[in-house]
Amino acid sequence: MRQRHNSNKDADKQKSEALTSSKSGSEHSPFCCSHKRIFLLCLAFRMVNSVLVQTYFNPDEHWQGPEVAHRVAFGYGHLTWEWKQGIRSYLHPLFFVPLYRLLALLHLDTPWLMMRAPRLLQSVFSAIGDLYLYKLSEVLFGDSVAKWTLFSQLFNWFMFYCFSRTLSNSLETVLTLVSLYFWPCMRSSSNYSFVSRKWGLVMAAVACAIRPTSAITWLYVGLLELLKARDRFKFIFLEVAPIGILVLGLTCLLDRFMYGTWVLVPLNFLKFNFLSSGGDYYGTHKWHWYFTQGFTVMVLSYLPFCIAGIIYSKQWKFSGLLAWVLGFYSLLGHKEFRFVLPVLPIALMFSGYSLAAIEDPGSARYKGKESSKSHTRCPGKMKIAILFLLATNIPMALYMSLVHQRGPEDVMNHLAREALHGKVRSILFLTPCHATPYYSMLHHDLPMQFLDCTPSEEKGVPDDSDRFLMDPVSFVSEYAKNVSMASHIVLFDSEEQKLKNLLISFDYMEGRRFFNAHFKVDRDLQASVVVYVRRR
Repeated sequence: MRQRHNSNKDADKQKSEALTSSKSGSEHSPFCCSHKRIFLLCLAFRMVNSVLVQTYFNPDEHWQGPEVAHRVAFGYGHLTWEWKQGIRSYLHPLFFVPLYRLLALLHLDTPWLMMRAPRLLQSVFSAIGDLYLYKLSEVLFGDSVAKWTLFSQLFNWFMFYCFSRTLSNSLETVLTLVSLYFWPCMRSSSNYSFVSRKWGLVMAAVACAIRPTSAITWLYVGLLELLKARDRFKFIFLEVAPIGILVLGLTCLLDRFMYGTWVLVPLNFLKFNFLSSGGDYYGTHKWHWYFTQGFTVMVLSYLPFCIAGIIYSKQWKFSGLLAWVLGFYSLLGHKEFRFVLPVLPIALMFSGYSLAAIEDPGSARYKGKESSKSHTRCPGKMKIAILFLLATNIPMALYMSLVHQRGPEDVMNHLAREALHGKVRSILFLTPCHATPYYSMLHHDLPMQFLDCTPSEEKGVPDDSDRFLMDPVSFVSEYAKNVSMASHIVLFDSEEQKLKNLLISFDYMEGRRFFNAHFKVDRDLQASVVVYVRRR
């Protein structure tokens, strides 16, 4: 009996040493062979992911990234009111400028590639984020949890739907995952080189330069690191301050060159979104929206696994980060799914912990500790869990990426092809403002107009988009008196029903109709996007 007990102890010791060796190897070889394979797997997956995303999600995906980059690269493109007020940095759009110029140099700037290339570039960044989430999970919990965390990340419907889009939030999420991996206070390894903290600071500073609201995350992490730091003076004045000032200074110089004048973007961003609640102009939600609707919908069927992982992993630093970010954003009136995208992978890491525990209860341990009880694998439960997650996430991911709100992308792709053959002279968009991509997809310097929705300094004053939706016929009739009508008009079928007779009287006929959605989102059902063409 004693011999059997010693044998079990030896086996546990060998397993523990193997785990320690695996972790040590991962830390000393930041891009080892297994990590290269994982990166290539993630890269292939995200590239296919980016091609499958053919729908319209948020205006910022086009208007705050590729549209601005197109203007820099080709000399034409529309800058929204945010760029005129200096609340956006050029740092994020400039990632796409070399890509556009390379496509033009190789004569590959076709409508299809102009639409796909920016997302393909983002897929490379997203694969880096996937890799570092795997590495972070591996350091915290071991290989098994890292494997199931990666599974959760790749097959979560919202990550599939959003991560390869050219939103600044997507790049912010990548930088957040890379930075968290390098912060000593967020790791279980106490002897990890503090040189890594400087890399974490650099990535955090760049994330804040791209999205000033990223400071919400790094305030929490920075305070944890400050409490843990042995030399707090060195941390604040020899690391945080120099790196922060350097990144801020370089970003300010970049914006000075691009704007033509000195612009302090983080300050302008803070004034508009926090001090004046300018974001509320685009709608508000109840304080509990992220907890009861927003974030829970993003996590979807992973939610019970996430909650179980939080409870049993006892990784309170990361669960605290989740609570902090969701709680802080809940205080703001204007809420969107994409704002909390950077912490969605953290929730999925806890799901990975639960899945690893179901597969092998002994593998999902915190800091290498195992329960003294014997563990039994549960293949039946594991199959049910995996089938449940795949069955609830894959259909949702494919429907949202391929079907729901695909009209704006399809109509711009069609107009780009028509413009390539000289069939388009000018375009008028009678849609809610920024409801379609613009020059970044059309890629022809043609006159285009859309309904303005610049926030008014006086509350309650309707913009062009509001006035059009209130009375489309009167708005277009007045518009036609002052401006010559375009050769092509783009509008949703919900407004077409009211304007059809008027457009026919102006000698327009229906050119093409594109499916858009099966159900409404914020306003009346916009089932299709219609292109009207003027006969003469």
